[in-house]
Amino acid sequence: MKDRNVHSDGDAEALGRRGLLRASAATGAAAALTAAGAASPASAAGAPGGAGAGAASASGDTGRDGAETRTVRGRLEPGAPDYVYVPVEVPKGIRELAVSYRYDKPSVPAGTPGNALDIGIFDERGTAPGGRGFRGWSGGFRTEFAISAERATPGYLPGPVRSGTWQVVLAPYTVAPQGLEYEVTVTLRPGPRGETPRPVYPPGRAKGRGRAWYRGDCHLHTVYSDGRRTPAEVAAAARAAGLDFITTTEHNTHSGHAAWEGLWGDDLLIMAGEEVTTRNGHVLALGTDPGTFVDWRYRARDNVFGRYAARIRRAGGLVVPAHPHATCIGCNWKFGLGEADALEVWNGPFTADDEVTIAAWDNTLAAAAHAFVPHAGSRTDTGPGSRPGSRPRPAGPGWLPAIGNSDAHREGQDVGLPQTVVLAEDLSREAVLDGIRAGRCWIAESSEVGLSFSVTDGRGRRAGIGERLRAAPDAEVTAALKVSGAPGCSVRFITDQGQLYAAELPASGTGTAEWRTTPRYAAYVRAEVRHPAADGGASGLPGPMAAMTNPVFLGRD
Repeated sequence: MKDRNVHSDGDAEALGRRGLLRASAATGAAAALTAAGAASPASAAGAPGGAGAGAASASGDTGRDGAETRTVRGRLEPGAPDYVYVPVEVPKGIRELAVSYRYDKPSVPAGTPGNALDIGIFDERGTAPGGRGFRGWSGGFRTEFAISAERATPGYLPGPVRSGTWQVVLAPYTVAPQGLEYEVTVTLRPGPRGETPRPVYPPGRAKGRGRAWYRGDCHLHTVYSDGRRTPAEVAAAARAAGLDFITTTEHNTHSGHAAWEGLWGDDLLIMAGEEVTTRNGHVLALGTDPGTFVDWRYRARDNVFGRYAARIRRAGGLVVPAHPHATCIGCNWKFGLGEADALEVWNGPFTADDEVTIAAWDNTLAAAAHAFVPHAGSRTDTGPGSRPGSRPRPAGPGWLPAIGNSDAHREGQDVGLPQTVVLAEDLSREAVLDGIRAGRCWIAESSEVGLSFSVTDGRGRRAGIGERLRAAPDAEVTAALKVSGAPGCSVRFITDQGQLYAAELPASGTGTAEWRTTPRYAAYVRAEVRHPAADGGASGLPGPMAAMTNPVFLGRD
């Protein structure tokens, strides 16, 4: 979905409690919120304990029920740290912690970003990298949240409110030239600690059809981050779209992993994940162990992404950069592709940034053609952040498979547009991830589109999507494509030299296409099914994608 605005004006669902917020300004710093109402100096920096830029002010009161409410006020200037930590001193005997915030939104010139301030929280275990103390994140989607042992606002984790120093984390996504004034109000409600429900996670296997092609959408959002749909609504939409599996990928939180109880079934596999949303791009932690949190507080210049990629793989997941050429601030992928297991080349309805991503991805295939590694066995991950005894990293194919997802957030954004169709041994998390990792997959705009693609030689040997046909350099080979459900479309065969074949499909949208070549002439071949160009082809640019395959590599590597 191309409207990737994770900031709102606070019109999301509320908790029915809103603290009193008061404005004041203190350049670039926060103050500690204490139960006694005093303000003690606190730092505002990209990491806890960093140098502050001044003192902030705080005020507070005590309610009849014994609840302590404190407000801190501060100011951030353009160029502010990525993360500002507001310490909250929590005494013993607190049942619930509630936070609300607001900030000013002055007018700015056209083309200049205004103020946008994200929020989350860490508990008394601290803010060290890795997120041991992480208790939730709502970005800019909510103006308030609450945490207790029994329950938490979506995006946040229920659990005991233990005594110690908690940290509200503010993240100035963009700051207007005039600066950003903010207020944070924290209410501590005393009372007996309740029981925290044990999370119920989706199982790792559905009934399935044995070895088969399974359709799925691996990039979806609900009310547990910045989506408008509930998990139940997403599951219903997935079934209506003809999907066999989905992955929940909320921004910077794993709180939604336990929100799918009763929604999976023999017909629908639900996998856990996270959209790790950094200042230098977004990456899907796809198919991780339920309950896994992946930190997001770094940029490419920090040279630590390998550590977090290893974290994803140790949790059994895939590292998949999302919408890498998106135009929204912070969405363009800056970490390189060396740690990627696959690449999201098509995100939501097909647009120009998808075209750019596909062209860039295709450029990587030629360089990888000689490095093809059959998908078999596994190897130990020895990359940055790996550790002795960590889960082995399954062998990839030596090139970067392409996938497509909807990134759907709300009604009007179709779940399953597009979808990735994976050849898997069964409908299980392990088998689906194996299929994606190996490149045994293709992308379709809907379940109405069917496709098969393979290359054969004169000796009867055949290679399918994501495989290699090990034919002699001058041996004639035939690429064959069968398509259904694509009326008005055309097909194209793309090689390391570019497009070398094109043909119109019959008006019905069902047809076949064949093209003969040799491994010497084409290092690989992949297929695309395209809608007509809006300008009738006058620009020479192809029309929107209806379906596309991963490559079949040719020749002896």
